[in-house]
Amino acid sequence: MGRGGGHVLVMRILTGLQPSGKPHVGNYFGAMKPAVELQAEGEGFYFIADYHAMTSGRDAAALRENVRELAIDFLACGLNPDRSVFFRQSAVPEVNELAWILSTVCPMPLLNKCHSYKDKVSQGISPNHALFAYPVLMAADILLYDSNKVPVGKDQKQHLEVTRSLATKLNETYGEGTVVMPEAIIREETELVIGLDGRKMSKSYDNALPLFGDEKKLRKLVMKIVTDSTPVEDPKPTENSAVIALYKLFASESDLAKMIADHQSGGIGYGDFKKRLADAYWDHFTPMRARRDELAADLGYVDEVLQKGADRARDEAAKTLSRIRKAVGLI
Repeated sequence: MGRGGGHVLVMRILTGLQPSGKPHVGNYFGAMKPAVELQAEGEGFYFIADYHAMTSGRDAAALRENVRELAIDFLACGLNPDRSVFFRQSAVPEVNELAWILSTVCPMPLLNKCHSYKDKVSQGISPNHALFAYPVLMAADILLYDSNKVPVGKDQKQHLEVTRSLATKLNETYGEGTVVMPEAIIREETELVIGLDGRKMSKSYDNALPLFGDEKKLRKLVMKIVTDSTPVEDPKPTENSAVIALYKLFASESDLAKMIADHQSGGIGYGDFKKRLADAYWDHFTPMRARRDELAADLGYVDEVLQKGADRARDEAAKTLSRIRKAVGLI
């Protein structure tokens, strides 16, 4: 099977992250870490979803700042611009044309059943067309680059199913091969990262652990993790424990086993367990903090990476869109 005029097909992986504030541990394990690891398995197209961020934000200066900060964070976490294409979503306006084409084959019931829109409106976000049509633009993001694999968090699984439905609709209507059918990659062990209050980690819930920041403040956040009132001397429950769920992300198997055993034996308080978690959490991101400091001191390099990525992404987008435009009769 070929792509772009008969070349050997290389698996293409695509992931996008919204620049809606500081990335947190859930973003890292759910999307950033899998994306970085997948660089060794194929061709990565990784973008900063600034169009998507506009569905709930109206501060232009904040958007610009968040885009740059996210670019620094993603590069610090191991994204290699020599092996992947890294760019701003808005630097490739072709995505909007494809979103319109997909809209013409998108049944309204498909969007009506998407729970993300209802969830966000219930959280106080003002309902608007962009928020409602978010899954169509996400489908365009994926299909524009002939993506094969899409690492997503559990909360985006439904939107990936919408993408596959729209791909099927387009191929059925205009011919097989009009777009490439993508597959989701959801890692079960990190598909739902627990937040400080035991719910899914989310900026919306104000229960997130940031990747980077002042050590003292981050350790204070860990100490705020919600636990029960079991006395120090008694055994502590291990099921549905936010402390254990988070510690598992950072600790070795032996350290995790010891924490579980110490919960079950009693005699150790939650404060001690949280301190162990804070240590493991801080140590895990130490090399990334060092890399982040280097990048923050060389913003010209960061901007150059995004520009080169945008040029490459637009080249690929033009090829895909030309094929689709021909299939649907626009050329």
